[in-house]
Amino acid sequence: MAKKPEPGRRLQSPIRRGEKPTLKTISMLSGLAVPTVSRALNDAPDIGAETKKRVRRIADEIGYVPNRAGVRLRTGRTNVISLVLSTQHDMMNHTARLISSLAGHLRGTQFHLIVTPFFPDEDPMRPIRYIVETGSADAIVMNQIEPQDPRVAYLMEKKFPFATHGRSDWRDQHAYFDYDNGVFGQLAVSELTKRNRRNIVLVAPPKTQNYSMEMRDGAMTMARELGVRMSVLSRVTSDSPGSEVMARVAELLDEPNAPDGIICGSTSSAMALIAAFEAKGRVIGTDFDVVSKEAIPVLQMFRPPVIAMYEDVARAGEFLAMAAIDAIRNPDAPPMQELEIPGQGLTLQSKETT
Repeated sequence: MAKKPEPGRRLQSPIRRGEKPTLKTISMLSGLAVPTVSRALNDAPDIGAETKKRVRRIADEIGYVPNRAGVRLRTGRTNVISLVLSTQHDMMNHTARLISSLAGHLRGTQFHLIVTPFFPDEDPMRPIRYIVETGSADAIVMNQIEPQDPRVAYLMEKKFPFATHGRSDWRDQHAYFDYDNGVFGQLAVSELTKRNRRNIVLVAPPKTQNYSMEMRDGAMTMARELGVRMSVLSRVTSDSPGSEVMARVAELLDEPNAPDGIICGSTSSAMALIAAFEAKGRVIGTDFDVVSKEAIPVLQMFRPPVIAMYEDVARAGEFLAMAAIDAIRNPDAPPMQELEIPGQGLTLQSKETT
């Protein structure tokens, strides 16, 4: 049996120049059998945490990279999770945070993250079909979920592991992490009403997406209960470019009965509309108030009077990584589900509790 390396000591690799390190190389350096090394690198549950840590440290130090083709032949897996994202999204705040969190949680596992983009003028089913038909990933994570999302229906039909950032109408059947946008809409109207705002406008996400419908319904329901005027801004959404949001809000401010309270579905739209209000000489906190979601705490540094509601996208990415791995390893188990409720934290959901 090979001698175990001393803890913390840099390894002297037995491979020759130009050769690639293999499982056998790690076996020689660790004193473990090749099958044990393989199982440790694949995060097998019967291998101890310290053994896994030691094997991964050796693999990192000698530059071991698994042969994807070989892994796929042996296990039928790629050890890849694909995050499928539209190129038309809020990279400054939301999506960048999601990517970082997903990648961070997969670090140290055998799984690797790839980002598969699709363009606004492209069929969103195209990247999903490609991944499933080519077997280029073991699981998919995706967002911008529609109520009866064809991607969700397709993946359930194919029994392909996936997790969604958002809920579909078939939410009880698949893994997801979601933010309760209905509650957000209710709280936003309530907060604005406390500040004596009586003419409220919602800059909503695209209406095809499920979270937009929930946000609208929540806001409208609370507005009726409190007896305040409530409308949804037309022609732009919270995903629209800032210049378009500014132009549309400027038009709105020239109309009679201009709004004095605004609800925003994204940080970028909140900043754009505040700029439009200020260009007309309006002062936030005096002439109008704004409630907005944010994934990174920046709005109150930008304008302290903003009423900001935090959305834990970092937690979303971490949970979706765990849910995707669980869907791969335990396809017959109840899907992992979690719901973030504004002001209340997280609520674990499962088939037993929903």
